[in-house]
Amino acid sequence: MIIKINSYLFIGYLNENIDKNINKFKNLSIIFNPENENSINCHDIKILRNYCKTKRIKFFYKNNIKLATQYKADGVYLSSDNKKFYKNLGNKKLQIIGTAHSQQEYFVKYNQGCAMVMLSPLFFNKKYPKKRILGVIKFNLITRSWVSKVGALGGILRTNLKKVYTTSANSIGFIRLINNQT
Repeated sequence: MIIKINSYLFIGYLNENIDKNINKFKNLSIIFNPENENSINCHDIKILRNYCKTKRIKFFYKNNIKLATQYKADGVYLSSDNKKFYKNLGNKKLQIIGTAHSQQEYFVKYNQGCAMVMLSPLFFNKKYPKKRILGVIKFNLITRSWVSKVGALGGILRTNLKKVYTTSANSIGFIRLINNQT
């Protein structure tokens, strides 16, 4: 199964399973999402960045424009917790994407200059209670007036991937989909 829409994989490190399954995705980008931001291993970042270069995969760094520039990332990913406003980016080539959980958070991301905003959570996952899950209809209602590109995030698995195509999203973000977990 080859996934043809823009895909964003959130990883903290590279392993054999990811390397084996990465060819199933077209237009894949990797978002480096360290488990502990206080103890970042520079060597691991360089390995991941070089891997992305050889595979022609875009590399994004989470929440740190300075490190994204230092490691020559293609862009920076701003989580929903990040509310800082970046007035002047020294590197104009840096693409900014972000995550929102509501219309109000979308406006923060829009003002931060995000080219694409992922709305979360689309489907059930352990991180959110069932009452916070958006589902396809609510997702489409929230995003219909959004100016920036829309991405779907949260609980995306092989079993519900066809439902993503019924949303207004032109990209998906995931962690578990690459591991073939259902």
